[in-house]
Amino acid sequence: MLFGRAFVPEIQELIRSRDFKTLREAMVELLPADLADALSFLHPEERAVVFRVLPAALAADIFEYLDIDAQEALLRSLGQGEAAAILNEMAPDDRTALLEELPGNVTRQVINLLTPEERRVATMLLGYREESIGRRMTPDYVSIREEWRVADVIEHLRRHGRDSETMNILYVVDAHGKLLDDIRLREVILAPADKRVADLMDRTFTALNVNDDQEVAVNTFKHYDRVALPVVDTRGILVGIVTVDDVLDVAAEETTEDIHKLGGLVALDEPYLDTGFFSMVRKRAVWLCVLFVGEMLTVNVLSRFETHIEKAVILTLFIPLIISSGGNSGSQATTLIIRALALGEIGLGDWWRIMRREVLAGLCLGGTLGSLGFLRVVLGAQLMEQQGPYTLLLAVTIALALVGVVLWGTLAGSMLPILLRRIGLDPAVSSAPLVATMVDVVGVSIYFGVAITLLRERIL
Repeated sequence: MLFGRAFVPEIQELIRSRDFKTLREAMVELLPADLADALSFLHPEERAVVFRVLPAALAADIFEYLDIDAQEALLRSLGQGEAAAILNEMAPDDRTALLEELPGNVTRQVINLLTPEERRVATMLLGYREESIGRRMTPDYVSIREEWRVADVIEHLRRHGRDSETMNILYVVDAHGKLLDDIRLREVILAPADKRVADLMDRTFTALNVNDDQEVAVNTFKHYDRVALPVVDTRGILVGIVTVDDVLDVAAEETTEDIHKLGGLVALDEPYLDTGFFSMVRKRAVWLCVLFVGEMLTVNVLSRFETHIEKAVILTLFIPLIISSGGNSGSQATTLIIRALALGEIGLGDWWRIMRREVLAGLCLGGTLGSLGFLRVVLGAQLMEQQGPYTLLLAVTIALALVGVVLWGTLAGSMLPILLRRIGLDPAVSSAPLVATMVDVVGVSIYFGVAITLLRERIL
């Protein structure tokens, strides 16, 4: 799928020929999302030329689809007047997303380009806590009064609806701005002209608090299947709305952050190719060093069993098999639990049910891998004609060790995210590599504990 990329050669040719009239006409015919996609393949100078010939409203629509770095570069290449026209036309929530990513001095310069009204809105939104839904909302919505007739509502929409982010939902407020209800536009349009808004209200609605975390908004949108939700302050006063497109952006950001953490690295703030090389190395090195120190504990544990290893070197052959099985089972469990927590499928109060379930799962999975390990020892000895008097005992040792290590892996992988959530930390911190490292250390102890118990005075 080419999307806007297909228009790039035509745009570049019109710029080279300086046929700006045709360029403007061609741009107006395209969708803003496709134009933004096309502009991402142009050189910065070409991008600035396109924005200079576009109407301010269309330029602002396209600007909102660009990533933050492209927006910042474009603002630097445009004149103050052109930049001000775009910034004042932008949706307040998209403008806030840009301003919070800019350096402090640049943010102040950008805010000074806004009209007094837009400056007031921008500073209000930036005043809310980072990661709060207040940063994502827009004050562009349509509010109505319960005493109005349907005809009054329609007339109000004609006068003021053009500036609204969405008109699918209308918000009923009292004289003080307190939210009383929300009504679908369809209900208003289909109602008789002389019917009052109060007759259409059921006074049951869902609203977000301005201080709610953005993840709360994602879960609320998913649960209620809405395209927009009102945002109120602590007094119930309607201060803005959040639309589903902004919530999808939040969901993508949160998912990306969790995936990065699950992979054992500090979450990247920018796309992979836009992240500075040394910044990326630093973010990856942090967790690699932590995991490396953790694996040192495995070396310490192995040193405790040095004398037993000298007596039965064959035990070392199965160490990778044992610890990798435990690490893999732990990684599976932690991934399942972290995702279930993120989706709201489980809560902290379900820890006992989860533990019972994972104990049974660990025994079943450990039994399966233990059987495979048993067959590997027995069949391997027969095929290589190295079967000795203790082959079966060694096979039982490997099988039981696998059961114990896999059981420990599933328990550690499932309980660690819940423990972290309980103490207020992000469960994604319990990344798969971290769980695997924990399981390695304990897994070696389990393995040699089983081996010493079963093979003492035989091999050991």
